[in-house]
Amino acid sequence: MLRLDAHQHYWSIERGDYGWITPELPVLYRDFLPGDLAPALKKHELDGSIVVQAAPTLAETDFLLKLSENEPSVKGVVAWLDLADPDCRLHYERFEKHPKLVGFRVMIQEMEDANAVLEPAFVEALTYFAGKGTPVDLLLTSDQLEPAAELIAKVPGLHAVIDHIAKPNIRDRVLEPWKSQLSRIAAHPNIYCKLSGMVTEADHRSWRPDDFKAYIRHALDAFGPRRVMFGSDWPVCLLAASYDEVVNVLEEALPDGWTAGDRDRLYGLNAKEFYRI
Repeated sequence: MLRLDAHQHYWSIERGDYGWITPELPVLYRDFLPGDLAPALKKHELDGSIVVQAAPTLAETDFLLKLSENEPSVKGVVAWLDLADPDCRLHYERFEKHPKLVGFRVMIQEMEDANAVLEPAFVEALTYFAGKGTPVDLLLTSDQLEPAAELIAKVPGLHAVIDHIAKPNIRDRVLEPWKSQLSRIAAHPNIYCKLSGMVTEADHRSWRPDDFKAYIRHALDAFGPRRVMFGSDWPVCLLAASYDEVVNVLEEALPDGWTAGDRDRLYGLNAKEFYRI
């Protein structure tokens, strides 16, 4: 039984391609590498993690793949890929030669207009990867769910996971239209959902575990126990919570009826199957 954190990041500040990590974020403005995460993985009996890109550069993916080579806890690396780049297939083919490459992430969150994902060239590129069965992470915010839902309908074979339950507005306790739109996406049986990145969508200083329960329960209901994954979003989560607190938030929201088998799927088996580890 493989236990996994399905979503976390490593970075080296001196590399210079993490424009969003500035000295104004002192908690994050330092290097985060495998030795820093090891105690949390050990404490929570996790065998390793999926490391996800945090910079929109091909060079960062090369850095993560190199880092993974001598780090057994890194079970897979999710690359960055720009589907608007005519050479995106060539870049992915190069990454794909590495044994720990498990997929790529589309950063819809960073798009000025999320409707760009519905443009023919974008849909065509994603359809190509869907045909290959390539695992795709989708990073988006709740106000981008409508075009994301349309995109998924246009690419019915897409093997994808929604990161961070699509970042609902937990701070203001807003459930709709996030709730309905997430259910619409969950109706596609090949789409999964990561229970990650939630603490940073709440009030960083005054959140309580109960703030997350309605969101977690809805994601669990919509996707079911076979299509959800635990992810810490460490170290980004440190802006609002410790690793222990992130685990506790999820634990407190799990339904009473969840079986040991359901928990095994949440904490590793679903990620293992999704990323084909």
